[in-house]
Amino acid sequence: MVAVDRDSEQLGAGRDFAALRGLKIDFRCVDLEAPWPEFGDFDVVLLFNYLDRARILQVIQSVAPAGVLVMETFLEAQRELGWGPTSGEHLLRAGELATLVAPLEVVHGREVLEPVDVDRWRAVASAVARRIK
Repeated sequence: MVAVDRDSEQLGAGRDFAALRGLKIDFRCVDLEAPWPEFGDFDVVLLFNYLDRARILQVIQSVAPAGVLVMETFLEAQRELGWGPTSGEHLLRAGELATLVAPLEVVHGREVLEPVDVDRWRAVASAVARRIK
């Protein structure tokens, strides 16, 4: 298992959490806006709150044969909710996620407005997609 984030504090918290539970995780501090290191292939790739259309092919290629990608990130409607990303570069258009993850087969997808806590909501799209070949 590999965990990647550019925030070393978050990675430190993850390391502490994993150590308490005896989990073996390779934590890597990586700026995903810079050139990516070689990550390898994975049976499961989890990608949350990150959107880089120019690199989505690299994400898809990291899904091993018969592997699965689980992806969730914000929709354009998030702008209206007063928090989170506002740039179109970081927001999905309605219906866009299934197209982005092709040629993987989407086995579950959703676009929702859901509560985060008592005072905040979020607009997100999610997909579970698998590599058929």
